[in-house]
Amino acid sequence: MTITAYFKDSKVLRRLREGPLGVHIDLYAERLLSEGHCRQSGARCIRVVGDFSCWLSRRNLGIEAVDERTVEQYQRYRARYRHPFLSDRPALYRLLAVLREIEIIAPQSPIIPGPLGQIERDFGCYLLRERGLARVTVTRHLPPLRKFLREHCPEGSTNFSKLTATDVIRFVERHARDQSPRSAQCMCWTLRAFTRYLLYQGHVAVDLATSVPSIRTWRLGTVPEHLSPDQVQKVLDSCDRCSSIGKRDYAVLILLARLGLRAIEIAMLTLDDIDWHSGYLTVRGKGHRRSSLPLLSEVGTALADYLEQGRPHSDSRRVFVRSPAPHDGFASSAGISMIAVSALTRAGFNVQRKGTHIFRHSLATQLLRAGASLTEIGQVLRHQDHDTTRIYAKVDIDALRALGLPWPGGER
Repeated sequence: MTITAYFKDSKVLRRLREGPLGVHIDLYAERLLSEGHCRQSGARCIRVVGDFSCWLSRRNLGIEAVDERTVEQYQRYRARYRHPFLSDRPALYRLLAVLREIEIIAPQSPIIPGPLGQIERDFGCYLLRERGLARVTVTRHLPPLRKFLREHCPEGSTNFSKLTATDVIRFVERHARDQSPRSAQCMCWTLRAFTRYLLYQGHVAVDLATSVPSIRTWRLGTVPEHLSPDQVQKVLDSCDRCSSIGKRDYAVLILLARLGLRAIEIAMLTLDDIDWHSGYLTVRGKGHRRSSLPLLSEVGTALADYLEQGRPHSDSRRVFVRSPAPHDGFASSAGISMIAVSALTRAGFNVQRKGTHIFRHSLATQLLRAGASLTEIGQVLRHQDHDTTRIYAKVDIDALRALGLPWPGGER
């Protein structure tokens, strides 16, 4: 297959095959077709590559000069003299991957991190291998760590021996009010993990983790926001189940509403996790724990409808894949969260926190009002700590009313 799948005009075809990249433009078009790009998307990517080839020719640069540095130079030129799209950079980096697969250009040079970058990399490897954290959790530790390193370790690991408990305490005092109390708590967790890492590696002789202050928050201080069963059904009905995207969104929302899955658990769900014969679904939860959940009839029907009629053709083993090409699995939980946010908006619900967890809260509330105990709810939601489930006791207003003391002096 050649670029004729995207262009028919002979003049355009001849122009695209000019320059040092012209001989490989058909191979690039094959990659776009295999990834499932539509005609408009593929044509835009090919035009960018064709213009890049002309740019190289005008500067007397051969194909051997093509690399990340050249791409960035062209991007600056394109930003100044063209009308760039957000898809331009991915299109050019896809070109680099195609050329490296056929060994036309040199492999990518290893990126040598600076002193602070090397600390981040080593700390991330420690969290992954020694602490067993998920990669997404490690990523969330990096922003507060970078801030701490810039202020107290600008020269890298040579500053570690100079760190004191006073440095840690003053850093928390300066930045505790930068964001919400919850974010401040996360910053303290990062500092504790990093100072324990320093002690583990022998960079410091004293455990500085004990000097990290605690941020006060009111535990169980709010009532979990939830939707009624009718409201949940209205959100489900807002999906256009005649379209492929609507089938996908409906299947995602069914998993949220009926099984109470977390967003990351849905994003990481694979085809091998569905046991159609036994009627069970394997879920990878927090701490790399695996759980088997019953594949409810309503859930199974929605998944089968999406997989048979809505899921784009893809080599990915993930159940849910991106609708725009390339049809890969979601990189994180953000895509699943956006599906939930869009559905809540379509249904007209102006809830305080739009996201996937409101469906989890709604399921727990519905189970509680149906007579389930907190222990049973914790088992359904796969809570490891019973205290995590206690917050739902506040939703049962009728049961709490019997515990309330009478107001002095009579009713108010």
